[in-house]
Amino acid sequence: MSELETKAPIGGPGRRLIFAVVLLALAVGVAVLVFKGIRTRVRAEAALVRETEKSAVLEVGVIRPTAGAPEDDLILPGEIQAFTDTPVYARTNGYLKRWYFDIGARVKAGDLLAEIETPEVDQQLRQARAELETAQANCRLAATTADRWQSLLQSDSVSHQETEEKVGDLAAKKAAEDAAGANVKRLEEMQSWERIYAPFDGVVTARNIDIGSLINAGSNGSGKELFHVAAIREMRVYVQVPQAYSRAARPGTPAYLALAELPGRRFPGRIARTSNAIDPASRTLMVEVDVENRDGALLPGAYVQVHLKLRAADRTLTVPVNVLLFRSEGIGVAAVRDGRIALLPIAIGHDYGDSVEITSGVGPADRLIVNPPDSIVAGQAVQISAGAR
Repeated sequence: MSELETKAPIGGPGRRLIFAVVLLALAVGVAVLVFKGIRTRVRAEAALVRETEKSAVLEVGVIRPTAGAPEDDLILPGEIQAFTDTPVYARTNGYLKRWYFDIGARVKAGDLLAEIETPEVDQQLRQARAELETAQANCRLAATTADRWQSLLQSDSVSHQETEEKVGDLAAKKAAEDAAGANVKRLEEMQSWERIYAPFDGVVTARNIDIGSLINAGSNGSGKELFHVAAIREMRVYVQVPQAYSRAARPGTPAYLALAELPGRRFPGRIARTSNAIDPASRTLMVEVDVENRDGALLPGAYVQVHLKLRAADRTLTVPVNVLLFRSEGIGVAAVRDGRIALLPIAIGHDYGDSVEITSGVGPADRLIVNPPDSIVAGQAVQISAGAR
């Protein structure tokens, strides 16, 4: 037999077996692929759930309130006044004989400003001196008479009644002498007022008389102001500080003056005193600022801007404005407490522009959310971002 005839042909049962094996292998492969796909999908879904849960928790940045408050440059209008400013009047009647200083002149205390002729006072003084001499002569005569009568009384040459009359007359003459002497001193003082002297170091800001002017005594009624003298070595400015800043405006607080006609120049000073009372009409505190003026650059009556360096008490807290929540119930902040949102109402004191002073509602340990979203609600879970304070 030939070689082809010796090979046995593959029958039907063998083919079915091979097909079954192949089909089983394919089924196993498909099952493996399906299992892997399911497992990958389950893992992806679990990761998606975790990511969704993580995304559902709001991540926020926080900041803590700052103790104290920044210095606030409060600018207020004011008018410069001389530290001492006084009118000079005459204390006697007469005519102006001579004046020695005009407006703008610098004077020292005791400098002679003017002289007044007082003919009436001079005449009264001469008369008073004559009356004093008369009273002195009468007193001397009465003293001699009283001594003589007292000597005669010892020998019973005169009566007690007559002696007492002479002694009483002496007392009356002595009183008349004292009165005449007092009148002379009064007129001498009035005559001394013929000379007008500068009361203190300063500058003459007004001269209202000239040679020959009629001068009347006194500072009221018919009296006329002769000179006006101002002490300008140190100046003062009164300003009205709003009530909101009244606690910070304390004596010793630094300040400076600025004038439009002297741009770039500052005149340093300090708060010297306050009225310690709020004006009920304007709700302001009267504050006096004293400034040195050695070079005379500051002029009385000039308009200035007073810059007050006010600082709030250290117990106050300040926060940036980007932590504030503006809602219908009022201004508040959102704080993180135990991982959840707490909405806190606050009271604002001073507004410093980029920050505000908080007088109540939060403490220094509170963690406040920066730029809180409008949709934030109390009790919402949050997580603090890395690097936040």
